[in-house]
Amino acid sequence: MKRYVSTAIGLLICFLAVLPNAHVTHAAGGYGWGFKKNDDHQIPDVGQYKQILEEYGAYYADHSGEKVVYLTFDNGYEEGYTDDILDVLKKHDVPAAFFVTGHYVESEPDLVERMADEGHIIGNHSYHHPDFTIVTKEAMQEELEALEAAVADVSDQENISYLRPPRGMFSEQTLDWAQELGYTHIFWSLAFVDWETNKQKGWEYAHETIMDQIHPGAIMLLHTVSSDNAKALDKTITELKKQGYQFKSLDHLVMKDNLPRPIYGY
Repeated sequence: MKRYVSTAIGLLICFLAVLPNAHVTHAAGGYGWGFKKNDDHQIPDVGQYKQILEEYGAYYADHSGEKVVYLTFDNGYEEGYTDDILDVLKKHDVPAAFFVTGHYVESEPDLVERMADEGHIIGNHSYHHPDFTIVTKEAMQEELEALEAAVADVSDQENISYLRPPRGMFSEQTLDWAQELGYTHIFWSLAFVDWETNKQKGWEYAHETIMDQIHPGAIMLLHTVSSDNAKALDKTITELKKQGYQFKSLDHLVMKDNLPRPIYGY
């Protein structure tokens, strides 16, 4: 019974996420992250969102033009594939970021500990997965601090720098609040419907979908509940490396973006 409840909660979390196919405006003034997919191997156009994110130091892609990929996973519940995914990442020496909820940390402390022990970044996906655009600043802070404390209790990662907002919902106010609280918003430029566990289409579909959308600087959103992703990841990483892509951590993206610019003319 416990497993069914856990799965139901996780499916609800995934169901409420905004899919990457259209801009969605929230009635209360928030936005739902989204964009029109393209297959020209370029960073997708996110319209007005690009300027808003830049103003508040948020990211959805690396615009340097380098052939780099940033792997990120959202973890609301466990379906038995995260160990396999971690094995593949370890085999290829590829870093990733795992954005976890309080439910995930409570139910899978050993996996959270393994993520940290193997050098991956644990990101904040909030404790209870609320829509931040309709809560107070204090409530948002409590959600983030509760998740951070929970992660610190089960792993060696004491601080969390990166935030993926629940349901993909954000506003200029929530971006500002997060920045004040020391968090950097991380959205994505490549994703697909991979979280419907009863509608998996085979690992070839997952692999081909990623390869069709891949572009330099991609921040890739995947879900570890997908059996397709778990089976495709080894081949996908291998193929992307053959194409000249390098896999980097979010720290690489944010740190290089904030390095002092060289001064010429001396």
